[in-house]
Amino acid sequence: MHRYRALLFALLTACMCNAVFAAIELGQVAPNIEGTLLDGKPFSLQAHKGKVVLVNFWASWCEPCREEMPIIEAYLKKNKSKGFEVLAITMDKPSDIEQAQKIMQNYSFLSADKKQINYSGYGRIWRIPSTFIIDKQGILRKNGLTGDPTVDTKLLEEIVTPLLSGH
Repeated sequence: MHRYRALLFALLTACMCNAVFAAIELGQVAPNIEGTLLDGKPFSLQAHKGKVVLVNFWASWCEPCREEMPIIEAYLKKNKSKGFEVLAITMDKPSDIEQAQKIMQNYSFLSADKKQINYSGYGRIWRIPSTFIIDKQGILRKNGLTGDPTVDTKLLEEIVTPLLSGH
């Protein structure tokens, strides 16, 4: 009987883990993200329908995060008028928020602290950087928890550019 309980527990645990990861799937409606930005303004992903939104989870101490930010910024400047937006959510500890805010001053991204914004529909963010891309209809087109975690110009051109042109 004890063996069966252990097996049942293992199966249930596996199913629950899959449920957590299955909660967000490519081609499905992206979960809403809402809360308050670092500048004090309210944010809701649903209010950005009609735009392609890149959601980037990062931290001030994360070197790959800091390396991809100028690339994302250059792409944003080039494509903001076409309906592209970036939300950068810092995963920093409260003691590092000041450093994160200092870094964000160099960029025109919408930015938020993980404690001020609800992104629970995305599950546990277990790696950073993690970047999600949501199309104009609110559909998830890149899942930041799978594949290559970093963003470069090639990825932006391959995923975001066609979404901006409506194809």
